[in-house]
This record gives sequence, C-alpha cells and structure tokens, in this order.
Amino acid sequence: MNRRTFLKTGGAAALLAGLGAKPARARIPAHNWEGSNFGPGPEVKDRLYQGPFPQYAPEEFLPGSDVVMATTPSKDIVLNYGMGLTVYISGDYWPPQTKGDPLEKYCEDLISLPFAQKIYIRLNWRDIQKQPGKLDFPEGWKITFDLARRYNKRVGFRIMLENPDSPELGAPDFVTQKVPYVKLRGEWETSSEIRRAKEHKMPRYDHPEYQAAFRELNALLAAELNGNPLVEYMDTMMYGFWGEGHTWPFDGHPFPDDLTAERTWIKMMETQLEFWTITPLVTNTQPDWSRVGNSEMLDRTVRSHNWLRTDTIFIENTQIEALSNRPPWIAAISEVGMTTGEPDKLHIVDGVTYNENLIAHVMDVGANYWSLWNWHNISAKNILGYYEKYPGPIDEIARRIGYRVRPSWIWHFEKEGYPGLVMGFVNDGIAAVPGVLRVTVFSDDDSVNASGCLDAGYPHPRGVRQAMFLLPKGTDWQGLKVKAELEVKGARYPVNWACRQPVNADGSLTLKANLGR
Repeated sequence: MNRRTFLKTGGAAALLAGLGAKPARARIPAHNWEGSNFGPGPEVKDRLYQGPFPQYAPEEFLPGSDVVMATTPSKDIVLNYGMGLTVYISGDYWPPQTKGDPLEKYCEDLISLPFAQKIYIRLNWRDIQKQPGKLDFPEGWKITFDLARRYNKRVGFRIMLENPDSPELGAPDFVTQKVPYVKLRGEWETSSEIRRAKEHKMPRYDHPEYQAAFRELNALLAAELNGNPLVEYMDTMMYGFWGEGHTWPFDGHPFPDDLTAERTWIKMMETQLEFWTITPLVTNTQPDWSRVGNSEMLDRTVRSHNWLRTDTIFIENTQIEALSNRPPWIAAISEVGMTTGEPDKLHIVDGVTYNENLIAHVMDVGANYWSLWNWHNISAKNILGYYEKYPGPIDEIARRIGYRVRPSWIWHFEKEGYPGLVMGFVNDGIAAVPGVLRVTVFSDDDSVNASGCLDAGYPHPRGVRQAMFLLPKGTDWQGLKVKAELEVKGARYPVNWACRQPVNADGSLTLKANLGR
C-alpha cells in the first residue's frame, strides 16, 4: 500500500466513520504493545527443568559439573521453519508479469535464488474459484508448488478478497451476482491507469451470501492446505484493498455503521481461526483507517498464537511499535519492496543504498521474514541486478533473519549415580523462537531418549537459556546426538542447529569433547 501521499497531505485528520454513520469506538482500540497482556504463550509440554543450577554448597544441585563441549555461531544460511528471506512470485498483480519469459522459467528463476529460503504467492479470490464447492487453482499456483517441492522451500500465500490493481471485482461471479457492492467515497490521485479508471467499491461483507461463500472458501482451502508440509503460513484475509485491512485513501466503508463493520470482521476472523488450526495465520498490523475492527483482529491473532506482518518499514510508527513489542513466540513478516540495481534506482545517500537502509531497519524490528520483492516489477533479474553490485546487505540479513539457535555450552554431571547434561542454548538471530523449542538427546539405537521443551519463545536473541537432561545409568555422553524441533500450533518442524561445528544430515549435533583444554 502506498500511503506516502497520505502523510504529506495531513490525511490523518480525515479518519471518518462509515458512510453516513456516526463514529463508534472500536472494541479494542490501538494501544502500545509494550507491557500489554496478550495472555499466556503456547502450551509447553514436557517442560525441561531450566534452572537454577548451583554447583557448590550449600545448594550443590549439580556437584562436579564441568563444561565438556561448546559451539560457535554458523556463518551459513540456515534453513528452518518460521524464518527466511522470501521471494515473491506475485504481489498485487495476477497473473505474474513475466516480461515474455515462459511462466515456469519466470518462477524457477525466482525460486532457485540461493539466498531465497521461502516463496510467497498472492492471488485474487476469483483466480482460484469459479463455482461453488470447488477450487480451480491457476497454472502459476501449480508451478509454484511443484518447484517448492523440488527446491525444498515452503510457500506462504494470500487470497485477496478485493484488489484495486485488478479491473474486475475480487470475488467470483457467483458471489458478485448475489451480493451488493457499495461505491467508496473519495478520489484516488494515482499514476496507475487501472486505479484511475476503476470504480472502487466494496461488497457488503455482512451479506448472508457473502458470509456463506467466505466460509466455504476457507473450508476448501483448509482441506487442502491447513498443515500441508509445503505451506509456511497463510495471510489472514482482511477488509478492503489487497486484503490488507483498509480502503485508503477512500473515506468510510460499505457498512451501515462502524459497529456492524467491526462485528462482521470479528466473525470473519473467527471463521478463519476455526479452519486454520495448524498453519499459522498472519495478520497485517494495518492501522484501522477504515474503522473495521483491525485492532480486535490483531488481538485475537496474538492470543491464538498466530503471527503478524507489516507492509511497511518507513511509514507508520504504530506498525513498528507492534512488531517491536510483540510476544516473543509470535513471528513477524516484514514486506518491504526493494529497488533494482539500476543506477537511478539505488538512491544512495551518505554512501548507503536504499536497499541497505531498509534491510537494516527490518533487522531493527527483529523480523522472522523479509520480502525479496521488486514492488510491481518482480523478476529474478531485478533482484540479482542489485545483489551482484551490493551483495553485502542481502548476505547479512540472510544469515541473521529469524532465530538461529544452538547449544552453546554443554555441561556434564553425575547425580545420585545418574549422568546428565545441562545445555546452555543461545540464539544468534534477530528474532525469538516463534513457538516452543523441543530438544531431544538420543542415541542411534534409541536406548537413550531424553526429550523436553524450553519455555515458549526461548532462547531469545540475547542471553542463555539452560536446560537439564537426565540420562540412564552408565551412559557415555560422547557420541550421543542432540536435535531440535519447533512446535507451532500443535505441529512439529525439524530445526537445523545454527552452529559452525558440523551437524548431521538430519540437523542434529553429535556430542563430543571439543574444548581442547
């Protein structure tokens, strides 16, 4: 969304209510996130004992314990669920603008980028459904998922309910023929020919036919994609343009009053939460310009342990505040368009390119994901055109994005005849763990299998989180392996340790004395 003109014209004073309606206070108004009580984090099953671990009298809980192994940070890109640089197949436009390339080559050139860890695709509702009771995905969607499988990269996606960059209405014809649309009030001064020519209007989302079709859409999508191993997350379908939660720069909304708008979107949020029980929903932190209940949608997102996203990094301080102070177990997706490498697009100020500047600010908010995306000009050539001139910023964020966990210290001890290990886990990334980290110490023959979880969100990007593992009597700790898994909404995903020491093919680490003392 381009809201830069909004700031220049002082449009913040023009926050109006629904068409002809009196203002109504949102149920959950925007508020500072720091210190806000969003409820408990995800359930921690099999919680590991996480200290304290005194070694000396009078407590002497772990007498004689000693550090026997240590790890150091990896310098490589680490591929894990819940993090990564995300290459876009499509953004606001569908079908993709391939500049004459065959669609499969266009997609593969993007997906095969070595620093791209995830894939993102965005389509209009009418692009995936033509008739009730059945989805009909376009060829580009199928190619994207086939390539995701081939390159071992998961896909995030959004279904846009309405789109100002499409000449057609967003919903399928079988919906638009039954549901009234209301013309929005105001004008859009824009360079886009489609946006200027289009009569911008929104459906009565509260209409029974729309609600029924929306519920069926979620049911059909979830039956195929909820918990699908190729799916990383789904963007929450929200009100208005691109499904972002607004119809800026137009005043009001299509509802008779603000309360109806808010109640409708709370219901639509609950519908999505009902069906998307495994795959995370990612809700835009969009300020509630259109007064449709965005604050309550965000609140329910966080309380249900789903995730957040923002489509800006340089405009709205409220979005920056939300991402910066989110609960540690909540992932954050940052969508910010890059420039190409063309000299007149670099915008170098004080020796810093625009892309380097935005990358630094994405890291400032501790993002889990960042978009490899040339806004309205998507191509691998454009991404590489910048990267080949200035590889440093992209290489840095590719190696810092999200969480990068490892067992930094490993202590060995014996207590009442039982050997054990205490591990000090650290996180070299910029975000906390977006869920619950399960750690397992095991032997190849399964005679040793000690497993449990850290508290939700740990380890954080600063500090050490220690946890204890008791082993069977007579166990030699050397040669055992330690692995990690991320638990999100009841699903488990393998985690590769982000350490410089060699890890096994399954991402686990073989324990051995390595301090050289």
